[in-house]
Amino acid sequence: MERLDEMKKVAQAMVAPGKGILAADESTGTIGKRLASIDTENTEGNRRAWREMLFRTDEAMRERVSGVILYDETLRQSASDGTPLVDLIRDAGAVPGIKVDKGAKPMALHPGETITEGLDGLRERLAEYHDLGARFAKWRAVITIAHPDADHQTPTRGAVLANAESLARYAALCQEAGIVPIVEPEVLMDGCHTIDRCEAVTRDVLVAVFDALRRHNVRMEAMVLKPNMIVSAADCDDRADVQTVAARTLSVLKDIVPSSVPGIAFLSGGQDDVTATAHLDAMNRRGDLPWSLTYSYGRALQQSTLRTWSGKAENVPAAQEEFSRRCRMNGLASTGEWSQEMEAGA
Repeated sequence: MERLDEMKKVAQAMVAPGKGILAADESTGTIGKRLASIDTENTEGNRRAWREMLFRTDEAMRERVSGVILYDETLRQSASDGTPLVDLIRDAGAVPGIKVDKGAKPMALHPGETITEGLDGLRERLAEYHDLGARFAKWRAVITIAHPDADHQTPTRGAVLANAESLARYAALCQEAGIVPIVEPEVLMDGCHTIDRCEAVTRDVLVAVFDALRRHNVRMEAMVLKPNMIVSAADCDDRADVQTVAARTLSVLKDIVPSSVPGIAFLSGGQDDVTATAHLDAMNRRGDLPWSLTYSYGRALQQSTLRTWSGKAENVPAAQEEFSRRCRMNGLASTGEWSQEMEAGA
């Protein structure tokens, strides 16, 4: 495979110790909701200003961010001084990446389930994205666990297998183009299911995903996995504690994920900032891991920063300090060196 050595180096860089991946790939609609929460208009200029502020946060970008997932618009944007945003990322020593899926759409004849679209024309888009500077990509598959009383119980086997197949086809196309694929099968924490149910579904999903990756000849040493942690659902009355989440998540990953995969970068999946950090730290403290464990967070890195910024130029220094703080906390968690006391005193 052409560019395999290059992709292996990129994958290793993406999961470097003490660093993680910033997910800044919100679609125009999604970032509009974030901006609306701080009474800021969803314009191209405001979207650019928000992301430029993050990418110019020198301490965070150089010391704690290994890569940045971008949206199509952002990959093509330039900063206020004309510098391409992708160059800001590269100059900080991080790897630019790109979201390439077209979103989760209702799956035909599968009520309550989705299939991620975007495979049509992907080979050509990947070639263009490589030319624009992207060296890794992301594709998210969404798996929903239905309420126990729902008429249609999910996930169904059909939805799991279809999404696994799409992830594998995407990953193969990425590696053909010399781009490292982030493989993201997310079991949502929406609902009231227990951690036992989350564990069973996550196990089934990951088995299906890695079976599909092998069928499509995807090189494990040139990819990064971005899974959910195994947690109780948001509305579950019986909340699993941090150590239980860590133990359950690692047990499943060790059973399924090959040691040749260089790293696992968790999504936060709706967890609050500190909880996501605590779970990552607890897993890394257990040690004896065949791959690096780090973060690929969006809201868990950006939410408090967004509130601090509030769309105002005079708030940029304070917002950048908050972004650096959240990146620093998660960087420490990725090496098992974080604590609640550090969080309080950061």
